[in-house]
This record gives sequence, C-alpha cells and structure tokens, in this order.
Amino acid sequence: MIYSIVDEQPGFLLIHKYPGAVVHGTADSGEITLTQSLRHDFSCKSLFPCHRLDRTTSGLLVVAKGEAANKYFSTLFEKRAIDKCYLALSAKKPAKKQGAVRGDMVKARNGSWMLTRSLNAPAHTQFFSKGGVEGKRLFVLRPITGKTHQLRVAMKSLGAPILGDERYGGGDADRCYLHAFALQFSVDGNEYSYVCPPEHGDLFCSQNFKSALDDLQSPFELPWPAAKNGQ
Repeated sequence: MIYSIVDEQPGFLLIHKYPGAVVHGTADSGEITLTQSLRHDFSCKSLFPCHRLDRTTSGLLVVAKGEAANKYFSTLFEKRAIDKCYLALSAKKPAKKQGAVRGDMVKARNGSWMLTRSLNAPAHTQFFSKGGVEGKRLFVLRPITGKTHQLRVAMKSLGAPILGDERYGGGDADRCYLHAFALQFSVDGNEYSYVCPPEHGDLFCSQNFKSALDDLQSPFELPWPAAKNGQ
C-alpha cells in the first residue's frame, strides 16, 4: 500500500500518503501513481488530489470527489483558506528557535530552488523548533504560501536542512523527514480538523519523537503570528 484512509466525507477523502508514493506521473513512466491507485481502489475516475506532496514527503492529502469538489478545494487553496502544519527533523540547530522565513524563490540547477532576499511574490513559512529527538531538532512548519519545495528550501535557508533531504544538503537517512501533519478547513459551513502522526522512518517511530509529539497534538493552537496581507 502507498496510502491509508484517514477520513471519508461526501465530497472528499482525506488520506495519509506514504513516503515514496508519487501523486501524479506520466502514463509511460511504468510506475503506479497515487492518483491511479485511488481511482482503481475506489472504482472511480473522478478522484482528484487537490494539492501536491513530494515523493519523499508523507502525510495528509485531500482528494476531491468529482469535478465540483475539486474546483471548490482548488479555490480554498488559492485563497489560502486551508491551514497546514508539517513536521520535520534536522541534524542541525537553526540560528533561532522560532520565527519566519520569507523570500522569493527562483529555480536553481537540476530541478532545485533557492530563496532570494527579494519580496515580489514571496514564499512565507512560519516555524517553531525544539530539541530532544535522538539528538535531532524537531520543527513544526506552517506554510502560509504554497510554493514548490518551499519547506525544504526554507529549512536549508535556516541552516537546518531536513534530515534525509539530499537535494538540499540534509544528508543520508532512511527517509526524508518531512511529514504533512495537520490540516484544518471549512466545507459548506462545517469545520474539519485533522492530525496525522507519521508512521514511517526510524526516528519518527522512536519513543523520544513520540514523547516530543505529545506537546504538539494541537499544532494550530501554537502562538503563531498573524499573517500580514495574506502572506
């Protein structure tokens, strides 16, 4: 299996994507994508993942049921009306324990991205961090925007690349330690909030990590600063 079901509602599925699964792919790649697997398992061609997680990233993913629901969720994401929190581990300590990373992102070499000091259309990530996980640093990341590789680049810019993220200098590990941990949003006046702890990776499965996570079961209640001008 490359996913598990967290919740099913009339208009959407909420799934836990496993690390290594590709959300979308080309027909001739020879690899069964998450989208293909879902449509096969539910015998339905009208299932649409509403956002993207990198192959190496695990965690919560919204899947719309039908074109109308897909359009609805696409609008929510465009308006930044879906709040998200991620977990990450790093082998390095950041210069500051909490704060924000903002800057424009531009393409670098070989499919990588880099952060600049300009603020024309900036990526914006808020974060908290704490120690005590097998000598590693635990980060709670809240992306205000949704740029490609945003969290991975933000962590690198903090001097604390994500453990296992070889593209951005995180070094070798049994996985890339980035996980989509929590989502909250509203659909037709109904409020939905989900928390999904990671299940894959030696460090994510360690007792020290689980103990550290006990304090983070309500990540949206952390003292996040208010985003300014939608950013």
